[in-house]
Amino acid sequence: MEISHEERMEMSIDEQLPPSSHHNGGSVEIDMEEDHLWPAKDGPLPIFLKFENVEYKVKLSPKNPLTAARVAFASHKSTEDQGSCKHILKGIGGSVDPGEILALMGPSGSGKTTLLKILGGRLSGGVKGQITYNDTPYSPCLKRRIGFVTQDDVLFPQLTVEETLVFAAFLRLPARMSKQQKRDRVDAIIAELNLERCRHTKIGGAFVRGVSGGERKRTSIGYEILVDPSLLLLDEPTSGLDSTSASKLLVVLRRLARSAARRTVITTIHQPSSRMFHMFDKLLLVAEGHAIYHGGARDCMRHFAALGFVPGIPMNPAEFLLDLATGNLDDISAPDSLRATAYASPDSLEFRSHVIKYLQAKYRAAGEEESAARDGGRDELAKQLRLAVRMRTKDRRSISWLEQFAVLSRRTFRERAADYLDKMRLAQSVGVALLLGLLWWKSQTGNEAQLRDQVGLIFYICIFWTSSSLFGSVYVFPFEKLYLVKERKADMYKLSAYYASSTLCDAVPHVVYPVLFTAILYFMADLRRTVPCFCLTLLATLLIVFTSQGSGELLGAAILSVKRAGVMASLVLMLFLLTGGYYVQHIPKFIRWLKYVSFMHYGFNLLLKAQYHGHLTYNCGSRGGCQLLQSSPSFGTVDLDGGMREVWILLAMAVAYRLLAYLCLRKRISLMPL
Repeated sequence: MEISHEERMEMSIDEQLPPSSHHNGGSVEIDMEEDHLWPAKDGPLPIFLKFENVEYKVKLSPKNPLTAARVAFASHKSTEDQGSCKHILKGIGGSVDPGEILALMGPSGSGKTTLLKILGGRLSGGVKGQITYNDTPYSPCLKRRIGFVTQDDVLFPQLTVEETLVFAAFLRLPARMSKQQKRDRVDAIIAELNLERCRHTKIGGAFVRGVSGGERKRTSIGYEILVDPSLLLLDEPTSGLDSTSASKLLVVLRRLARSAARRTVITTIHQPSSRMFHMFDKLLLVAEGHAIYHGGARDCMRHFAALGFVPGIPMNPAEFLLDLATGNLDDISAPDSLRATAYASPDSLEFRSHVIKYLQAKYRAAGEEESAARDGGRDELAKQLRLAVRMRTKDRRSISWLEQFAVLSRRTFRERAADYLDKMRLAQSVGVALLLGLLWWKSQTGNEAQLRDQVGLIFYICIFWTSSSLFGSVYVFPFEKLYLVKERKADMYKLSAYYASSTLCDAVPHVVYPVLFTAILYFMADLRRTVPCFCLTLLATLLIVFTSQGSGELLGAAILSVKRAGVMASLVLMLFLLTGGYYVQHIPKFIRWLKYVSFMHYGFNLLLKAQYHGHLTYNCGSRGGCQLLQSSPSFGTVDLDGGMREVWILLAMAVAYRLLAYLCLRKRISLMPL
């Protein structure tokens, strides 16, 4: 009996699997643990990528419903059918073998980046077509086999190149590897990417001097190849680089592809130089969502020459291809049949559209003839490289939550150390404390006016630390959302570990500076010099700081926009300030509920109770003799002997704000594309 090729391939795979990997129903499963050992003898399992008839649509939501309705009425279509979708990819196909570099070329807006994200499993909704990795559809366990380098380098500016890669190695590499093995892996990557010269230089950014653009891009590539991916995807890696730096980067990519690991590399590129163009193995040229060429990069000029498209002057192949992809035939000869059927001017949009459709038709006709030969040539390769995968129910390779928390805490503190130890921040705390101490030097509570002045000082302390902590934490998540999205897409750590480390690290300066502030101001203003009063005042200040920090994190996590978060923080601060109990003590009943959600109200009351007690007296020099502090109008709505329930309320608020911030961050990050 004759055995088919597919059956032989399945038998070949089954023979390589342990007995425990065979299950009922003929499904094939293997333990991914054995497949990701590092260092491996032969490197990662190579991937043959094939995609056929890939289509992608996005829904468009009109900003102006009246305009949409008017257009729909004019075209006799409903608003649901009119312009509801945009067709970005329209049936693109191609393939790339291990050890090859595939270049995705085309004009801006042609769908290159969209196709790259689909191949990397980063877009799912609205995608049609067949995409296989060694004849296996995409599954979540392939995520660790795929490295994705975005066009914009998402790297922490305050970390050095070595620190960036070391922290990534600690988080991404398997738990069974020792720290020294992970550091050795980083050293190997630095040497492989020629980053030795800048390994101790900061990445840098808009306000921090750092490495060059080429070194930053190579660091981004190193960040991804730490886990030794089988498939490496890069979105415009040469963007912003000069020709020499771009050529050096492409040499690095060729070395990565042709190494013993035989990585499959796919990159989008806009208009490479001639030298760079001839470094590519394959080319996929895209025009208006359609493919007009797929094959060897060196063969493309002969292909289009055979169709009748020949440059009239010496021209960069990439420039020639982009002209064809946009329908621009300036200085390019075209077949007579094309010009004969086009009645419009060669410079018109109608003629250019006709050229693109002509090339698309020629490609489809040639593709049907070549597909059989292309598939037949890879049968033996697919037999050797086919990847049997299973859905992981538990990631046994990752480090534990506590280890993630420890690594993230060290990285977060290293990244934000410049903010924590900022001289301006120290000068602000010390300077404001000294200024307030001089203004309220040796303040007293002998009469109503003096008492009112000291109560004003206490409320200003509440205002200062509320505003400082609120605005100090509201921008954290909006600024770091890109880093967080990128690392969460790669499953580097659990979001709870990131949030806990971020909150803990930010709590350090929120403890140090208030303690320093209170130690200076307390004795200059001559507040009550008893240990319990000082400790309770410091505790109240810290509770205000922690609650304000939590509310800032909640606003930042819920909005994730620097501008909008700042506006909302200003509104919340103003609302809490007015309902704090100093400016307005007797709030109308219909709006009185506002003060019960204002942590400044509870913080101000707690500071007052820390300093004053109802049995203390003042105004002893008056005709009526000494009066109890509780009888002062300044404490009309505060029971000075009413216990310390504000402590528990502020603690509950601080915990509730952080819990809500974590939930908001989890929801918002999961919905954000990269």
